[in-house]
Amino acid sequence: MSMMLMPGYGCLSAQTQVVRIGSNSTGKTFDGIGIVNGGGATSVLLKDYPEKQRSEIIDLVYRPKFGASVSTLLVEIPGDGNSTQGSMPSHSHYRGDCNFKRGYTWWVMSEAKRRNPKLSLDATAWSAPAWVGKYWSQDMADYYVSWLCGLREVYGLELDAIGCHNEKGVSYDFAKKLRKTMNERGFQNVRLHAFDNWGDGKMNFLKDMQSDTELREAIDIVSAHTFSEIPLSKEQREMVEAMGKPIWNSEDHVYRKGFDCLITIVKCFNENYIVSGATKVVNWYDIAGVYPMEPYSNDPAMVLAWEPWSGHYEVRENLWGYAHYGQFTEVGWQYVDDGCTMLDGGGSMITMKNPETGDYSIIIETKDAKQAQPLKVTTGKGLSRGRLCVWRSTAQELFTRQADIKLKGGSFTITLEPNAVYSLSTTTGQQKGVFADIPASRSFPLPYEDNFDTYQPAKCGYLPRYTADIIGAFELTERPEGDGQCLRQAVGSHTLSWAPEWHHYTIIGDSAWQDYEVSVDVWLNPQDEAAVMGRICDVGSGYGVWAKGYYLKLDDQGRCTLVITRGKPDQKELIGDKEQQEAILARKDVEVGGEYVLAEANLMTDGKQKTGKSFALHWHNLKLRFKGDTITGYVDGRQVVQAESDRYPKGMAGLMAPMQQRCVSTPYFDNLRIIAFGK
Repeated sequence: MSMMLMPGYGCLSAQTQVVRIGSNSTGKTFDGIGIVNGGGATSVLLKDYPEKQRSEIIDLVYRPKFGASVSTLLVEIPGDGNSTQGSMPSHSHYRGDCNFKRGYTWWVMSEAKRRNPKLSLDATAWSAPAWVGKYWSQDMADYYVSWLCGLREVYGLELDAIGCHNEKGVSYDFAKKLRKTMNERGFQNVRLHAFDNWGDGKMNFLKDMQSDTELREAIDIVSAHTFSEIPLSKEQREMVEAMGKPIWNSEDHVYRKGFDCLITIVKCFNENYIVSGATKVVNWYDIAGVYPMEPYSNDPAMVLAWEPWSGHYEVRENLWGYAHYGQFTEVGWQYVDDGCTMLDGGGSMITMKNPETGDYSIIIETKDAKQAQPLKVTTGKGLSRGRLCVWRSTAQELFTRQADIKLKGGSFTITLEPNAVYSLSTTTGQQKGVFADIPASRSFPLPYEDNFDTYQPAKCGYLPRYTADIIGAFELTERPEGDGQCLRQAVGSHTLSWAPEWHHYTIIGDSAWQDYEVSVDVWLNPQDEAAVMGRICDVGSGYGVWAKGYYLKLDDQGRCTLVITRGKPDQKELIGDKEQQEAILARKDVEVGGEYVLAEANLMTDGKQKTGKSFALHWHNLKLRFKGDTITGYVDGRQVVQAESDRYPKGMAGLMAPMQQRCVSTPYFDNLRIIAFGK
C-alpha cells in the first residue's frame, strides 16, 4: 500500500486531524533516546568478534545517521555480581585494589563515543564487591567516584549523569553522600538521577523530595523505570515539574518480536513524553553478545552477536525503531508541545525542533489505528520551510525512504496507514546502513583448546575468548608457579549481588553438545574447591542463577564428587541409605534449586590407607566425560567416579569455583580442552 501525500491542497474529510506547530510553542529539552549496555554481561561475546564484524555491529547501533543512531548510552558499573545474564569484573575486587583495564565496559563506551562524540553517557551499578560492606554507604559512594576517575584519567571520557542503584530501593542519605563526594572530587557536572525503581511505589519519594531541601538539591533528575507499564500520574508529573527537574525513564522494556517490537519502541518513546513528560528514555538492552541459552538472549536486543568464532550476527527489526528517532533528532533539541499528541484515529506523534536552526522532525506511530487517517500539519514562523524527507516502516518494509513533502502555504497533509511508523524531517543525511557480507553461521568449533598463553591480559580486559562469566570473574593471570599464564576465579568473597548468588562459574560452547568430554588443569589453594562442568542447559531466568547440568568437583583434601544440579533425580541417580533417598525425592523445591551427589570418592586414601599427599598447591587434571546416560569423572587421567543419569542429555561446558559458607574459592585453571567423545 503506497503512502498518500496531499501537500496542503487535497480534499479533506471530516476525520482529518489538524495539528498546528509553531516556533513559540513551549516544550522541554530533549535529553535523548537510548539503550543500556550491561544489566548483565551483555557484551561478553561481542568483544571476541573479528575486528571487521565487531566494528560493523557497533556502527549499526551507535554511528550517527546510519543505523539505530542512539543519542544516549547507559552502562552498568561492573561489580563482580550477577545482574541478569552474568557478571562483569569490577575495577576493585577488594579494598585497595584498582585496575581500570579489567573488563570491556570501558571499551564499549570508548567505541560508542568515538563514533558519536555527542553521545550522552550515563551509568549506574547493579552489584558491588563485598568490601563495600553496605551498599548505601560512603564506601559505595567512593567506589562510584573511583570508577569515574578511571573513566576520566585512563579513557578521557566524562559521564553526563549517574544513578544511585538499579531497582534496589531508596536511600536519601546515600543520594546526599554521593552528590557531596562527586562535588568534592571534581565531578560537579555529573548529574545525579534517582531512584531508578519500578512498580507502583517507584515515585513515593517525591513528596519527601519536596520538603527535604538537601535531597532536592542532591537529585538533579527524577528517574524511574518502565513508564510504558506504569506511567507517571498527573499529580506526580506536576510535582516534578514544579521542582524544575527533568523526568527520565532510565530503563524501559519492550520484549516483542519482529515489526511489533519496532513499532512498540516508537510508541514507548512517544507516550513517555506525552503522558509522563519523560525527556530521556533508555531501553534495556543494546547488543546480545551472549550465548543463546542465556536469558533474554534474543529479546529485546537490536543485534544478535552470538558467534564470535564465525563472525556471524543478525540485525533485528527493532533496530529501525530506534532509527526513526535517532536519525532525526539530537540531544538538546526542544519538544514542540503543540505537535506532541495522541492521534484521533489511533497512534501518537511527537514533534521536536532544533532551537538554533528551526529544523524540525515529526515521529509518528499508528499501532492502534484501525484504518488510514489523514493528518494536516501547519507550521508557524521560525520553523524551517524546507522540504521534508519521509521515512516509513511497515511490517512489509523497514525504514524505507518515501517521496519528499513540499509545504504549500506552510502546511501539508499526509494520509497515515495503520500499523506504521513515519519520520518526517527537514534534516538530511539519513540512510539505512547495511553490511552485505555477514559471515555464515556455524557451530562452536571442536576440538577446542586454550592454554591461555597467547593473550595480552590488559589489552583484552583480563578475559579470555568465549567464556561467559555468570557469577564471579574468571580472569587471566600468571600461573601460581610462574610458568606462563592461566585463568583464575578472582572474586574470593560473596558480592553485594543484584541477583541471588550461587557458585561462581563461567560457561563456554554449544548447548546442543551431547557426547563429549571437557578437561582442565586446576590448582587449588588451601581450602579451595574447583570443578569442571558439562551439559549445562540452563543458567536461570536472569534473576535466579542456578545452573542445570553436572559438575565434577575436587577439593584440597582429595574429595571428589559428581553432582547433578537443579534437577529432581530419579532413584538410580541417588546415593545414600533409603531414608536419605526418600528425603531428597520428597523435596518440593528441587526445580528452583538443589544439588545431588551422584557419585563420590576420596582420593587421599588408597584402599584403607592414607596417602598423606595434599591436593593443594599442585596441578591436577579434572575430566568429565558424557556418553549417552553414562557420566564419568577422571582425576589425573584415572577414572574415579561414574554414574547414570538421563536428566540432561545435552548442554554447554563450564568451569566452577564453588561457594562456601564464608567465602568463595579462588582456584586457578589451565589447559582447557573440549573434544567430541571418541575424537
